[in-house]
Amino acid sequence: MTTADRLTMSLGEAMFTQRAIRRLKPDPIPEDVMRDLMEAAIRAPNGGNTQQWHFIVVKDDEKRKQIGELYHEAWWAKRKDQGIMGPEDIPPGKNSTRSAMRLANEFGDAPVMVLICALSKGGSGGIIPAAQNLLLAARSHGIGGTIATLHAVVDERVKKLLNIPETAEIVYCMPLGYPRGEFGSVTRKPLNEVCGLDTWDNPYK
Repeated sequence: MTTADRLTMSLGEAMFTQRAIRRLKPDPIPEDVMRDLMEAAIRAPNGGNTQQWHFIVVKDDEKRKQIGELYHEAWWAKRKDQGIMGPEDIPPGKNSTRSAMRLANEFGDAPVMVLICALSKGGSGGIIPAAQNLLLAARSHGIGGTIATLHAVVDERVKKLLNIPETAEIVYCMPLGYPRGEFGSVTRKPLNEVCGLDTWDNPYK
């Protein structure tokens, strides 16, 4: 049976129940399932089929711990760029920010992390479809994750830890695992507020 045969969830169900999953169980992801996710990722469209990407699946306990510590540092560095120095500076009602903060605290506990890199700096545009393919395949297997990025203050240390060439660009660092919460529909603005027909200001109805 091929990877395509095993991804049996309908595309509609996968797309409409997919959400950012930041609370992950420590349970390991079976090797055959992880391979399905990566096989799906490399099937993504990319400019000229040049495949200017490289993926690193991180399972090693010590490396995951170190990446978790670096991600925590990176997350707070990004918040400081926004003028947020600590949890007390997060405005009330910013639940998504608090959820992201919890992820930063627990990042190293994810059973698997996938780093998606561009072979050269500035090549991140060709990475986006691969990331979405990976997340849709994960959803089909009941696995959650979210797109996370790093910060310049930790970039070189992550590269050194994982032997990533200096010429490459780390685009995404994705924690993956079985969710502690639930998949389900998400709240989105109505289509006519975010999509125009022929011009920006002619709502698509």
